[in-house]
Amino acid sequence: MIKLSVNINKIATLRNARGGNVPDVIEAARRIELYGADGITVHPRPDERHIRRKDVYQLKEAVTTEFNIEGYPSQDFMDMVLEVKPHQVTLVPDPPEAITSNTGWDVATHFDLLRGVVEQLKFAGIRVSIFLDPIPERVAIAGQTGTNRIELYTESYAVGYTRNREEAVRPFTETALAAVKYGLGVNAGHDLSAENLRYFAANVPGLQEVSIGHALISDALYWGLENTVNIYKRELQSL
Repeated sequence: MIKLSVNINKIATLRNARGGNVPDVIEAARRIELYGADGITVHPRPDERHIRRKDVYQLKEAVTTEFNIEGYPSQDFMDMVLEVKPHQVTLVPDPPEAITSNTGWDVATHFDLLRGVVEQLKFAGIRVSIFLDPIPERVAIAGQTGTNRIELYTESYAVGYTRNREEAVRPFTETALAAVKYGLGVNAGHDLSAENLRYFAANVPGLQEVSIGHALISDALYWGLENTVNIYKRELQSL
């Protein structure tokens, strides 16, 4: 069964636009779990423009499914996740000023950094995933860091899906096959949607988890949060 982890950054963005605590990020996470999601994802950034450090600590106490924290492994980030100890940390090569994730790791260039970070996280009992572009040749190097999983950065698939979905998904299929060969789990995320999710999941071997935020929260404005979570779950369960 492919798990659905819902990224709640956009809910925090809406809250922060007016100050106060409306909408309540913690209550939203609880309801998303109640409605059937398999996990909650957050990506705190240094400027706290959406998820705040305080949210991370509160979510650790509130989340009853799987808690996944994404981010660049700065010292502040590492101190936080080693204290919180979520189920999974996804390492993303975002500079502080990035609006959103826009590339996977060049694992060869950053190998020593990633290997050291992975070792620290695994020693603390945290599962580790490394954000990767769909480039099969990078999988073996990623595996040498000791990571448990890779997360496929799916923007290029989402962009290409409406033009030629077979061509768009091919590099993801090939990269996932390489991950399976090297004994790595496969996650995926970024711009997956109710429109393109089923085809992606059906064509990516070994896929264990998708992390979806922007599209799902946007759809919830039209369809309602409970209905939207169930729609996305059905897309995964229909395979």
